[in-house]
Amino acid sequence: MAQRVLIIGGNGIISGSVTRLALERGMAVTLLNRGTSTTRHAIAGVESLIGDAGDAASLRAAVGDREFDVVANFRAFTPDQVAADIELFSGRTGQYVFISSASAYQKPIAHLPIVESTPLRNPFWEYSRNKIACEDLLVSAYRASGFPMTIVRPSHTYDATLVPLDGGWTALDRLRRGVPIVLHGDGTSLWTLTNSRDFAGAFVGLLGNPHAIGSAVQITSDESLTWDAIAELLANAMGVAPSIVHVASETLARYVPYGDGLLGDKAHSVVFDNSRVKSLVPGWHAVIPFHDGAREIVDWYLADPARQQVDGELDAAYDRLVERFG
Repeated sequence: MAQRVLIIGGNGIISGSVTRLALERGMAVTLLNRGTSTTRHAIAGVESLIGDAGDAASLRAAVGDREFDVVANFRAFTPDQVAADIELFSGRTGQYVFISSASAYQKPIAHLPIVESTPLRNPFWEYSRNKIACEDLLVSAYRASGFPMTIVRPSHTYDATLVPLDGGWTALDRLRRGVPIVLHGDGTSLWTLTNSRDFAGAFVGLLGNPHAIGSAVQITSDESLTWDAIAELLANAMGVAPSIVHVASETLARYVPYGDGLLGDKAHSVVFDNSRVKSLVPGWHAVIPFHDGAREIVDWYLADPARQQVDGELDAAYDRLVERFG
């Protein structure tokens, strides 16, 4: 019998790749989401349930009395959501997979490379603190009652629709026009970008894997790039040379809407040790370098002018920063 997998929010950047690969491997996949996305195509071959992952009553009504071999929730962000999931799925699934975040690791980072036992603490970003609180609930439930949880910590995972530079298409548009982009720090801190198809290969290998129960697993690429190199690869994919202005992270955070995520994540160098996931999923390793991913991103945006939406306020803020610090 095919493994029955419920994916909550299974049509996103990461979860969409997971869903497609799970189907390819013969799993019986049920997706639960609100059914309101206008930006992503439906995935053929899945059963669909309509419900709101952020509303415990809606989620319970959508699931009914069904049981699944695996439940993977890509839309749980707060402890109350996870507490509701523990109540709903206890005794009704062989594995509950919570998608946490590598941003939960201590900031500033005391030691590289980052491993699963690296302490969790993020005083800069509420998103990360909520993920830590969710993890704490799951660890307590596993210890108290054997709730079969697995915690997965992605880092910066992308597909063709996601520009890894803050500002999205606005940053790419500035590169294309030859206008300076703004990067935090001096551009030499290290970052890790993971293609969603690579992530899916490891993630699907964890589904139904008894050795993953009760523990945390991080899934990232082994490629480390400076932020300047990331910008250069995107510029190269558009056939232009990048112009970059560097601004101290603390200063930049005061001028842009993504300041908490900058100080709580991207401003810190990261290098990950993926030995654990490689031991759990033999033969897996990330194979898509970002120079290929950059071309996919640029091609996707250039294929449709409707995707090329510039944030006027952010673009103006960048102009002011360039004028002041350039």
